[in-house]
Amino acid sequence: MSKSMPVLKKFYQEEVIPELKKKFSIENIHDVPKLVKIVINTGVGAKNEKQYLEDVQRDMGLITGQKPVVTKARVSVSNFKIREGMPVGVRVTLRGASMWEFLFRMINISLPNIRDFRGVPGKLDGSGNYNLGISDHTIFPEISVDSKHISMGMDVTIVTTGDTDEKGRELLRLLGMPFRKPQGGPTQDQGEQQGDQAA
Repeated sequence: MSKSMPVLKKFYQEEVIPELKKKFSIENIHDVPKLVKIVINTGVGAKNEKQYLEDVQRDMGLITGQKPVVTKARVSVSNFKIREGMPVGVRVTLRGASMWEFLFRMINISLPNIRDFRGVPGKLDGSGNYNLGISDHTIFPEISVDSKHISMGMDVTIVTTGDTDEKGRELLRLLGMPFRKPQGGPTQDQGEQQGDQAA
């Protein structure tokens, strides 16, 4: 028996695609902006403690539902006490159903868990991709605060086929990304700059 389609992917196909085609006057379905992958990264610094690394891998696996990959230093940096080959981070790359399910949980469950949450900055990277920094991984329901042994932040990179920031932002907005609304009537770009400074 095949697994059912992720809720957010179904919403994208039925609701978001028509809206994007209309807004950007897109005729070819293959030109409609879509998600490619989501990459979640976290650093482990120069602690080089086996237990800490194992805890980070465990929590990252719980959050993403996928086994993380340990990233290692390519060169030695004496000022930071980093040696070549030393573990410096943990990364997970999500595609397909896992990608859609993670984004759905993050938008609808995790981000609203942030205290005094007022939305996320709306600035993209210039190529239609979005980077979001999360300072506390316990906003994800998979992590039990009572039993947590570590505190870590993470960077979430959402890669899209949108060839402009406008297309990438509209894709994410339609999917439910709670972008921060500009206050006081500035332009969108001015509002984003102010939002980034406050983040």
